[in-house]
Amino acid sequence: MAKKQYNLHQVKAKKFLGQHFLEDETIAEQIADALSLKGYNKVLEIGPGMGVLTKYLLKKPVTTYVIEIDTESVEYLKNNYLNLASRIIEKDFLKYDVSEVFGDNQFAISGNFPYNISTQIVFKTLELKHQIPEFSGMFQKEVAQRICSKEGSKVYGILSVLTQAFYDAEYLFTVPPTVFNPPPKVESGVLKLTRKDNFTLSCDEKLFFRVVKQAFMHRRKTLRNSLKTFELSDSLKANVIFDKRPEQLNVQAFIDLTTLIENDEKEID
Repeated sequence: MAKKQYNLHQVKAKKFLGQHFLEDETIAEQIADALSLKGYNKVLEIGPGMGVLTKYLLKKPVTTYVIEIDTESVEYLKNNYLNLASRIIEKDFLKYDVSEVFGDNQFAISGNFPYNISTQIVFKTLELKHQIPEFSGMFQKEVAQRICSKEGSKVYGILSVLTQAFYDAEYLFTVPPTVFNPPPKVESGVLKLTRKDNFTLSCDEKLFFRVVKQAFMHRRKTLRNSLKTFELSDSLKANVIFDKRPEQLNVQAFIDLTTLIENDEKEID
């Protein structure tokens, strides 16, 4: 039996997948143009839907792959982007082993990301940072702002610190709900992440993640109180940095704090 053909009007956005199909060509082009294409020759688009952004990525002098779990969208792409068919990955990005396609090679990520998994996409990008020098995409506006915010901001938190430890984060522009089908109930924001030249931390990375997450679990408390679970020495807790709240520390201060805790644990041992 022949496979069902899907056209633009037959691919319905699915709420459980968090789909909101972008219909504005100019915005799609701007997301594609945000990539510098330096240091890699492959791009992975997450959640291409019906290929509005894909169209512009395919015009770039790089090899574009897409990863999509919606079977209707996959069929639509296969029927309408014939030269892409062999590079459509029918998998869940969050569970997918990218080495199957990219090996150890560098690649960029782009996409109009489903709101319900956008934060998880960033965390997986951080796990793969040694392979991902660049990232451009659309998020719910408040999530994009949180990723790019600096210390002192009310939205500055775990996602801000962990992302900016390894990437320069730039909020590019805001997108209204009206350019999507169906329109989301909130505004969206496009951002760009560019991996830092030196993205190796001067402290223990796993400990850094633990410190940042624990600190922001009680963001209104001073670090002296929020980091009690680390069983720090009295001499270290006397350090003035522990008088501060987590939102007052920039990324480098968190790295310095982790180094202090790391050295303190060694002395205790």
